[in-house]
Amino acid sequence: MQPILNPSLSLVVPVYGNEASIEALLDAIRAISDRAGPGFEAVFVVDGSPDRSYAILRDRLPEAGFSSRLISLSRNFGSFSAIRVGLEKARGDVIAVMAADLQEPPDLVLSFFEALRNDAHDVAFGVREQRFDPWLSRLASNVFWSLYRRFVISDIPKGGVDIFAVTARFRDRVIKLTESHASLLAQLFWLGGRRAFVGYQRRARAHGKSAWTLRKKIRYLSDSVFAFTDLPVRVLIAIGGVSMLVAFVLGIITLAAKLSGLVPVPGYAGTMLAILFFSAFNSLALGVVGMYAWRAFENTKGRPLAVIQSEEMFDEESA
Repeated sequence: MQPILNPSLSLVVPVYGNEASIEALLDAIRAISDRAGPGFEAVFVVDGSPDRSYAILRDRLPEAGFSSRLISLSRNFGSFSAIRVGLEKARGDVIAVMAADLQEPPDLVLSFFEALRNDAHDVAFGVREQRFDPWLSRLASNVFWSLYRRFVISDIPKGGVDIFAVTARFRDRVIKLTESHASLLAQLFWLGGRRAFVGYQRRARAHGKSAWTLRKKIRYLSDSVFAFTDLPVRVLIAIGGVSMLVAFVLGIITLAAKLSGLVPVPGYAGTMLAILFFSAFNSLALGVVGMYAWRAFENTKGRPLAVIQSEEMFDEESA
């Protein structure tokens, strides 16, 4: 397939609680626009942000110096849903994602553009080589991504992936996957394609604090596990096999004790152990099966992954 002549770049920026960094963000995007060439656009998706992020962007974008689109979601749907909306609305030949907190260097977007513009790759991922977060945050992140690599996607980079870029053709494949409660990054790896990995150093946060809380990380990990692997079912089968072995051993012990007269109340110890163990086991089994049933039920609803509240466009010529 021949590469596209003079490909254009779209930059998707999910926004949530970033009012303090808006000015620096616009300056960084303006620098990207100057180097990306004609056809550049920025797509801002305000994900139900409780602060003044939308109002500030609404005031500043008409004079920002680059073409842009401002989308507001009706409530907070989560960053991955906001990114998906941006991917759907983007018009460029290459579509990159950038965090509004500027912890990833803006030049990384241009590195993505260079990796994808000649059709040598379908998707480019940013790989963190170093980060300057507090040690407790680094420890939690390392544990999270270690579990992710072990139980969900083995070929994801050790430091995890936060931002990426795709070609328009690969984007079209991504938006066909509409299941709810799934991981966008896991979908990107599931789709395969020709991948490029670009290393970078994650910078210290200059404004505000991260909304990527432990609760959201746990939910993201569970979404990835239950949507992309049958590991829980296989673990459940293994536990069932071990349980059968334990029950057999307990039965032999109880029978031997009864025959030797060591149990004053016949069958009491074995019965209690069996009740306690298998009650807990049944609860675990029902929980896992219920999780899969719930996700199947969610996907039958056919709800959109996000709801757009408003959408506006600002051309560079109007600045």
